[in-house]
Amino acid sequence: MGQQQLLLVILVTIIVGIATVVAINTFSSASDSANLDAVRQDMLSIASSAQQYYMKPQALGGGGNSFTGISIDNLGGVPGDISGSYIVNANGTYEIAVTSSGDSLEITGYPSSQSGYSEGASNSNSIVGTAGADAYAITTTYN
Repeated sequence: MGQQQLLLVILVTIIVGIATVVAINTFSSASDSANLDAVRQDMLSIASSAQQYYMKPQALGGGGNSFTGISIDNLGGVPGDISGSYIVNANGTYEIAVTSSGDSLEITGYPSSQSGYSEGASNSNSIVGTAGADAYAITTTYN
């Protein structure tokens, strides 16, 4: 009888261990997914602020139907701190780039959940991610 009880204890310990590993993996992937969703939401907020800048007349401090002259400083209401040419918050780091014609704006977000993430850095610094594989971009074009 003692041997059977010992076998049951070992079996229960193995099952609990496996359940714990599965729960940790599930929590980790859910956390990463939540971070990616938050990065997408922040990027949409930045795009909305950029659209406001684009549509606002130059006399009122906007772009006058152009993204030329836009900077992170004049994107009001964007969540996070401005660190050089980047916006940084708990979700990740974001940078903006304008085409030479001024009619297109690209927002790139680097999620804090990606491996090799360094706050306030981008692929142009060769610090975040690997060749942009982990970055997300939204390109907004107005004609």
